[in-house]
Amino acid sequence: MYEWIRWVHLSAGIVWLGGMALVIFALRPVAMAQMAVPERLTLMSAVLSRFFLMVWVAIALLLSSGLWMLSITDIHLAAKGWHAMSALGLLMSLIFAHIWFAPFRRLQAAVHACDWPAAGKALGQIHPLVLTNFVLGWLAILAVAVWR
Repeated sequence: MYEWIRWVHLSAGIVWLGGMALVIFALRPVAMAQMAVPERLTLMSAVLSRFFLMVWVAIALLLSSGLWMLSITDIHLAAKGWHAMSALGLLMSLIFAHIWFAPFRRLQAAVHACDWPAAGKALGQIHPLVLTNFVLGWLAILAVAVWR
């Protein structure tokens, strides 16, 4: 059973980190280089809408599987990396919730209203937060890998 739960945990993390890598390093730079502002903002809003729904599922799976794995071990004997991953994962989840409920909502509303300056501003607020979560995600992996 533990192996299956760990597989769910890892899979959810891969989806979240992989999606962020795709958006940060592939989609966003190409869209900025090749698309006009209205089309770029419309595309990014639509892509993020789909991706962010996947992130909500990933967060639910990560938190529930992580909690389950922690619950079957003595918390005092758990590796320090587990504690670090838990803290970083909770921080990432809070940052994502902020993205979802604040700048992403503004992005969607601005795109719907064809208010391109406001949409660009909202997307500009999302980018550094996603970068932060991307770095935190890799730090969580590093913590578990090296801090036993």
